Amino acid sequence: MIMDNKIIEFEFEGKNAKVVFAAEETRTYKWVMKTEYFDAFPDTQNLLLERGINLAYIENETRWCKDADILRKKRFADFLADKYGFEKKFGIIGMSCGGLIGTKFAAEFPEMVSVLYLDAPVLNLLSCPAGIGNAENCMWDEFENAMGISLSKLISYRENPIDKLDILVKNNIPIILVCGLSDNIVPYEENGEILYDYYKENGGIIEKYLKNGCGHHPHGLDDNKPIVDFIVKYL
Repeated sequence: MIMDNKIIEFEFEGKNAKVVFAAEETRTYKWVMKTEYFDAFPDTQNLLLERGINLAYIENETRWCKDADILRKKRFADFLADKYGFEKKFGIIGMSCGGLIGTKFAAEFPEMVSVLYLDAPVLNLLSCPAGIGNAENCMWDEFENAMGISLSKLISYRENPIDKLDILVKNNIPIILVCGLSDNIVPYEENGEILYDYYKENGGIIEKYLKNGCGHHPHGLDDNKPIVDFIVKYL
């Protein structure tokens, strides 16, 4: 549950949006955007609010990351900068499919992203939702209906987040990565590990936390301070 902060809820381009402001005595113009599942695992969000970091969210058409959602988020961020004086560059919290959205946003608009917190992120669609490998194939119909991409087309698809990691490294976007090693929905070895290895091999700034015996949930750590410290350091 989000802390008792000032919350403004409104409609932006036909989608539900909200802004949670840090308390006035600590508030800065820094902010993070959570890209999906706004109410899920909010501990990190609450700690950021305590540090004066504001929080924003806008609803997606689908959690599988349509271009329209990416472009709307860009306009939403521009709106927040104009309306509330929020900084032009901001952090992203991307959990699960939110990681898919967050990394693709950062690759499309790297000049707008200061830091990524990715938690059990979907980075390889052949893994999740397609289930080619160790992932459970439990969301393929939803993905195909939402995106209109068949499995045969997905095999040659080059718009996965893992196809865009060079852009993130080139633009010096730091990443903190949290994954469960027993995740059979978004397996680490097919998603987060690819990201981590690429960043390490190519000089990117990345910090990871791997949770033994943990599945896809819960997101976060027992103590989320290291996540918050990393985000604040690079905001």
